[in-house]
Amino acid sequence: MTTRQPRWVYDAGDEPDPRFTLANERTFLAWVRTALAMFAGGVALHALDVPSTDWLRTLLVVLLIGVGGLVCLLSLVRWARVERAMRLREPLPSFGLGLAMTLALVFVAALLVAVLV
Repeated sequence: MTTRQPRWVYDAGDEPDPRFTLANERTFLAWVRTALAMFAGGVALHALDVPSTDWLRTLLVVLLIGVGGLVCLLSLVRWARVERAMRLREPLPSFGLGLAMTLALVFVAALLVAVLV
């Protein structure tokens, strides 16, 4: 038993090769950077008054910041699921986070194109 958190991850199985754990952490941090970029994009749209339509700008800002928050949360869940799978020597979980983010960003891009063109 360990004192590391979350226990449902660290109390399972055996300690994996540290290189794999560190790679998993780097991937998590890359997703957090992506979420921060989405926050910055939402703030930039708001600060620059782009697009000029108030309701659409508000919608895009809320979407970007909301998706950024969701990506941050889901990346933590993904990190934990991958770490647990490595400790239990099970297959890695599927990669739904990438698909969800791609669909959300395609929707945001379509809204921006519709307004800016």
